[in-house]
Amino acid sequence: MKKSILTFSLAVSLLACSYAQNIVDGNKIPVAGNVKISLPQGFTTAIVAENLGKPRHLTINPDGSMYVKLARAVDSKGVLYLKDTNADGKYEVIKGFGNYGGTGIYTKNGYLYTSSNQEVFRYKLNANNEVADTEHPEKIITGLKMGRQHETKSIVIDNNDNIYVNIGAYSNSCQQEDRKPGSLGVPGCPLLDSAGGIWQFKANKLNQSYGQGTRYATGLRNVVGLDWNNTTNSLFVMQHGRDQLNTLFPDLFDAKTNAELPAECMYELKKGDNAGWPFAYYDPFQKKNMLAPEYGGDGKKAADASYINPVVAFPAHLAPNGLLFYTGSQFPEKYRNGAFIAFHGSWNRAPEKQEGFFVAFVPFKNGKPSGNWEFFANGFAGSDNITSASQAVYRPCGLAQGPDGSIYVTDDKKGTIFKISYNGK
Repeated sequence: MKKSILTFSLAVSLLACSYAQNIVDGNKIPVAGNVKISLPQGFTTAIVAENLGKPRHLTINPDGSMYVKLARAVDSKGVLYLKDTNADGKYEVIKGFGNYGGTGIYTKNGYLYTSSNQEVFRYKLNANNEVADTEHPEKIITGLKMGRQHETKSIVIDNNDNIYVNIGAYSNSCQQEDRKPGSLGVPGCPLLDSAGGIWQFKANKLNQSYGQGTRYATGLRNVVGLDWNNTTNSLFVMQHGRDQLNTLFPDLFDAKTNAELPAECMYELKKGDNAGWPFAYYDPFQKKNMLAPEYGGDGKKAADASYINPVVAFPAHLAPNGLLFYTGSQFPEKYRNGAFIAFHGSWNRAPEKQEGFFVAFVPFKNGKPSGNWEFFANGFAGSDNITSASQAVYRPCGLAQGPDGSIYVTDDKKGTIFKISYNGK
């Protein structure tokens, strides 16, 4: 068995090398210190805000001002309102409010929606898209399940007043003893009743609990990046795949295999979909869902055919934290309606170097991927040889589109916001 796994690992490694062929090298933009961001020709980037704490997701107003959600409140302020008041390309913090940390933030129909790790709030916006009353938000959803891992709540709203909330699984693979070598999976994984999926609620109804919502899709270990695709009128999400295949089941998987499995997956979700976690994981080399070792898998057994397949499979352990479908007109035609993904960076690829710390792009046509994914903005880590995520200078997290068609990228390592624009030169 060990020999076949090693042979498979070599094939995995060779396939993984092909991903690097899409790295952008010809247009490196210095941003700070020794960090240079590689972008396609004609694009440029600049730092527009710094030292904000740990900014996660963000939303941009029609006048270019922005609201930013902090993972942890700074000086009792977990939501920041920023604006470039003197048109110098730098955003100033105008005010902060909301004494709670979290990830999710979204504007829709005259409201600013934000999330803590257990609740979702909304604030009424005035004619200038400013929150007038910062002290009295309305509670939309309360009592969301939160464990000691995957506790963040990301949010997005469709065009029918439905809000979708990720409730991450507070487990790696639903073992009887979490992350203990050899521990088998809990039969049926009962935590899926309240976590490990996407829940749907009403965006205009107050004080809903998760029991009053609908479990829209299940079998998703943890989703941080998600967006509503208006072309398909459907929800797309990015899943963080499971960890530690080799340390939990060393007789079945070696470290090299673990570094490349399972894929980080983009899913298009319909109501009732099941992506398979924890019973299955997606293998991008065999191009199918495989039975998880906690539930009798050995790297060769295919999983139940009822689980949905991803629309795009990315390399393992890259931590996709932001997803944005581009609807602007500033970027060239190939980017219209395509997907940008912000990868936060890996920790579980040793002995291989850690990967991620970039923004990728997937071209779409008629609501479907129309080509391979490619690197769009790379180099945030500041080095090509990262052995620990803590060594990265910047870690991309959130994505948002500005009114001029530029896109903004948050970094929750140094508290930075980048603006990426196209000038055609």
